Amino acid sequence: MIEVKNLTKRYGQIVAVDDLSFSVSQGEIVGFLGPNGAGKTTTMNIITGYLAPTEGTVMINGFDIIENPLEAKAGIGYLPDHPPIYPNMTVWEYLNFVADLKKVKRAGRKEHLDEIMELVKITEMRNRITKNLSKGYRQRVGLSQAMVGNPSTIILDEPMVALDPMQIIEMRQVIRDLGQKHTLILSSHILPEVSAVCDRIMIIHKGRIVASDTTDKLTSAIKGQNRLQLRVKDSFERLSELFSAQEFIKTVENLGMKEEGALDIILIGEEGADIREAAFKACAENNISLLSMKSMDSTLEEIFLEVTASSAKEGLEIEDEAILGGSELNPEGLSTENEEEEDKSDDSNN
Repeated sequence: MIEVKNLTKRYGQIVAVDDLSFSVSQGEIVGFLGPNGAGKTTTMNIITGYLAPTEGTVMINGFDIIENPLEAKAGIGYLPDHPPIYPNMTVWEYLNFVADLKKVKRAGRKEHLDEIMELVKITEMRNRITKNLSKGYRQRVGLSQAMVGNPSTIILDEPMVALDPMQIIEMRQVIRDLGQKHTLILSSHILPEVSAVCDRIMIIHKGRIVASDTTDKLTSAIKGQNRLQLRVKDSFERLSELFSAQEFIKTVENLGMKEEGALDIILIGEEGADIREAAFKACAENNISLLSMKSMDSTLEEIFLEVTASSAKEGLEIEDEAILGGSELNPEGLSTENEEEEDKSDDSNN
């Protein structure tokens, strides 16, 4: 559905997007993660045709966004970071106006808009003036306009912003439902929400993709070791000696007393090893009271910090070598250019 090849966007000497290439399949939900200024919004603006790339191509349903803009944009619904609503229209008037812009046929239009409002739960707001809505409801109206015309691809920039916890849960379900019929790309700073709804995650740093995979596979690749947290009744000295002697267990860490008579410890195993059975058997054979055991997989936040910090460090090393006379030192997945501040670039192009 979406094919991005060698996408680059420069503002003078500043490289906002640096040779990005990726594809998104039909029905896939992909999440963009990255620190502020990483290039997420710039990339989304190029995909939707709002900005022109300096280099590279974007294909939507087989149509080039630059050479065939009308055909390509007909397959896109877009919710930017600031919902594009008209404050003096009612919700119904606004959605009907968007339907006119998108040339949605009159026959069946009412049913189509009613279905959208029901899906995002704004039916009761249909006759309200949009400027009188809360930020959360304005966000929902913005999502509704992206769905008008039933586009094959929907792109959402920070769809969870300004929503309360209950609305976030509802929006999560809306995105899942949309994923059954549409291809979705969304960006968010709410990392657990991205993990909850996305089939694949792309982490962008300094205009380049530094990691791309499912949450589970990213976790497996980044953590590099197996970790278990145990709550047991025994001394740390005995536990450390006992578990250190077990095959595949490398390290025993003391987390201290968490309840009376019970000690929390962390067992770190060799990469790829499942140490749960060995830990359980060691407790059973040595009469150690095991109160609880749980795996400690890396969180998406840890993965995000790991890959962005790692890429930033490697980027600095590359720049240092270049200063010392190195050349052509720009490995895949890293950018040695200065990072763009997206907000400034967006303002300069509005």
